[in-house]
Amino acid sequence: MHYTMFDTPILRTIFRWISVSGLWAFGWKTEGDPPESPKYVLIAAPHTSNWDLLATLCIAFKYRIKIYWMGKDSLFRFPMGPVLKWLGGIPVVRSRSTNMVERAAAEFSNHDQLVLVIPPEGTRGKVRWWKTGFYYIAHTAKVPIVMGFVDFGRKVGGLGPEFIPTGDIDKDMEEIKAFYKNIKGKRQALFSDQSVSLQRSQKEEIHFKTEEESDVKKAV
Repeated sequence: MHYTMFDTPILRTIFRWISVSGLWAFGWKTEGDPPESPKYVLIAAPHTSNWDLLATLCIAFKYRIKIYWMGKDSLFRFPMGPVLKWLGGIPVVRSRSTNMVERAAAEFSNHDQLVLVIPPEGTRGKVRWWKTGFYYIAHTAKVPIVMGFVDFGRKVGGLGPEFIPTGDIDKDMEEIKAFYKNIKGKRQALFSDQSVSLQRSQKEEIHFKTEEESDVKKAV
């Protein structure tokens, strides 16, 4: 994975001090503790404004967690591209199939430590359904999912529980939905627990079914 602000020895110390001081100055608190797992997919929700990224970075610095986060490729155009990558960003091309699930899972296999932040909503606007890439990446890589949150209603951000995806995505999404039920985004009208649902495409169904069949063959 590429070099980021979290790898810069002096600056990361300064940024942590700024982050902790900034959260305190604006009345924000943190809840939860970093998981023991060195590798996991971190849900970033709700995602309703550009302030979410700033809050997420501040919380990551406070917890001393080196994170990488996924964002749409249009954000990474010059001149902001190099800056956003230095902030831990990974551009995602939505206009074509890029085997992102397989690529991300491979990165987990290639690293002893990796925290990948994914906003399941995929956009700051209101959505009916969450994108399921975060789930398939975690399931394919066999790493936990940690429920991160930024609650503008209470001015609290942090880390919720972690769990290993069971393969029953509908059942697991109910657990995730229950956690985010009372959490408020910066723009509250753009997020509700009703949007913490999924609508799998036929392609995703085929991908998951093939993966399950592969696991059965290996077990046999």
